[in-house]
This record gives sequence, C-alpha cells and structure tokens, in this order.
Amino acid sequence: MITFFNDRHALHHGKMEMFRGELVPCFEVPSRVDHVLKELKARQLGAIESAPELADTSAITRVHSQRYVDFLTGAWDEWVALDPSNAQRDAIPSYWPIRTFRSDVLPASFPARMGLFSFDAGSPLTSGTWTAARAGAGCALAAARSVAGGERAAFALTRPPGHHAGVDFFGGYCFLNNAAIAAQALRDTGLDRVAVLDIDFHHGNGTQAIFYGRADVFTTSIHGDPRTEYPYYLGYADERGEGEGLGFNRNLPLARGTGFAAWREALAQALQGIADSKAQAMVVSLGVDTFAGDPISGFGLQSPDYLRVGEDIAAAGLPAVFVFEGGYAVAEIGVNAVNVLDGFRQRAG
Repeated sequence: MITFFNDRHALHHGKMEMFRGELVPCFEVPSRVDHVLKELKARQLGAIESAPELADTSAITRVHSQRYVDFLTGAWDEWVALDPSNAQRDAIPSYWPIRTFRSDVLPASFPARMGLFSFDAGSPLTSGTWTAARAGAGCALAAARSVAGGERAAFALTRPPGHHAGVDFFGGYCFLNNAAIAAQALRDTGLDRVAVLDIDFHHGNGTQAIFYGRADVFTTSIHGDPRTEYPYYLGYADERGEGEGLGFNRNLPLARGTGFAAWREALAQALQGIADSKAQAMVVSLGVDTFAGDPISGFGLQSPDYLRVGEDIAAAGLPAVFVFEGGYAVAEIGVNAVNVLDGFRQRAG
C-alpha cells in the first residue's frame, strides 16, 4: 500500500480554538500525523511518497465553489491587512448568517465573509492553512489516481482533515474535503459509481452535503448520535439523499459509549449498503477518534479492534483510497490508524 504524505501539513498549526465556551489549545495538532508516519515506517507497510504537487484549483472546484476557494486563497493576507499585529494570531470566525439571513451577497467585510464560509469557532485559520490544505488535496488526488491505475489501496496521510468541509464552508478543523475530492477524482477517471465510507466518530457533514443530490457517489457514515454529538445538525438516520440521490446516503448514528461489537455491526450495514450501490471503488474517511481514550469523542474501540476494521473493509473486495481524518488521542493515533491499514493489507493480500 502506497502512502502519499503531506510534508507541508505542519504549516497549518492553530494556536487556540473555541471549545465549550472557552479558548483552549487546539486538539488538532501536527504531531497527529507525525505519529502515524512513524508507525508506518516502523511496520514497513509500503512505499511513502512525500510532497505531491499542490492540488490545482480546477480539481478543488470539482467539489468546492469558486467563491469559497477564492476566499481561502487570500484569507490570510486579508486578515493581516486588517491589522499587522494579526500576523501573530490566528483568524477565528465570530459571525454567521443563520436562518433568514442572506448568503448570496458577498460582504466586503473580511470578518463577515469568514463567517459566511464557516460554521464554527473551533477551526482557526493560520498563515499556512491554504498551502497545507492544497497539499493535502494533492495527496488525496494522488491516492485516487493510484487506485484508479490499478493499486488495491492507497493512503493519503495529511492534515488538516477534510470531511466536515462542504461545498462552500469550513469547520470541524476541515478546510478542503479530501475524501470528496478523491471520490470525484475516481469518478473523473471513468468509474460509474464510487462510495465514501466515513468511520470517524463525528459525522462527515461536508461529504454528505456535497453528494446529497447525486446517485453516482454513495455516502455512508458511522458516527456519534447528532442529538448529542458534534456537528449536531446533520447525521440523522432519516437523511437518505434527495432528488437523483435519494437512497444514496446512509447514516448509522450510535449512542455515546458504543463498544466495538455494536460498532462492527454498523460497519457491516454500511458495507452492505456500499455493495448494494454497485460501487466500483471506495474512499474511506479514516478517523480513529472512535478510540476509547479519545479526549473529545465517545466510543469504546480499543487498538486491536482497528485490525478487524481494516479486515472487514478489505473483505468488501473494492479498491480503496484511505484519507486520514480525526483522532485526538495523540500517543495512540499511530498504532490505531496503521492497524486499520495493516488489517486491510493482510486481508486483501
């Protein structure tokens, strides 16, 4: 299994985030990826290719809107232009256009535009965010092209993560939706139908929203019940798609405290949905914040369980692009993420 590693990921390193009413040090830190990379090398899981090219904006705008990409491209410079001292602190949104507010008019005010293109105050934008995100999208594209070219699996090891980013918004630490970019890239190589399997603790609201009206990309997610878990406003079981996409979205929300046996049953249901959709390849949003020791999540998986997760995904028999997402128990993240990949490799042969 080849890994495409974003060696520019640390350019995005937020200082503080808003969490439960107070500013706290960011949970999403560069060492997350460093631990996974170290474990990959220790276990010799396959070739590691660094520094793919930054994703071209034409590939990014296959899933994200042009005006959102334009905003991200110049956001940091605009932030510093407001006040030179802003160069020493991250930009965090503080205004949002909720119900009855307009979103079609692009405000001249930078803080207003930042709110227009975001949905939380927990995702600081830094001087290196755009470069890191574009490099991560480049990893996702490289992994998708590798699988489309005949590889059984490939891994995009990158941060910031992506599955909360929608067509025109960031949040949940995510700025570009790497899984969606990879899925679209697989479609663009000629595959008729692909699937996205999201196994992060938090619902992949951005991925769902991007493909919700489409029948060519089946999306399915196993996650914490949105009645109590972030991102709260999507991820319910009755969200099945709309229009042509009706029946091509499946959510499997689970209660806080769910252990591996029940979680694995949900995985079986998700994989059956993928089989029924006639997908020819899958993209896996690989979050390991389902781990029992994760500080901001709430499932009970243990490190050996992730080997079984990889085996079950491999048993589906589809080529797979793995894209790194969440996981905030930093000391264990390398073992947990690589266990999924190792389990897949062992079962796939």
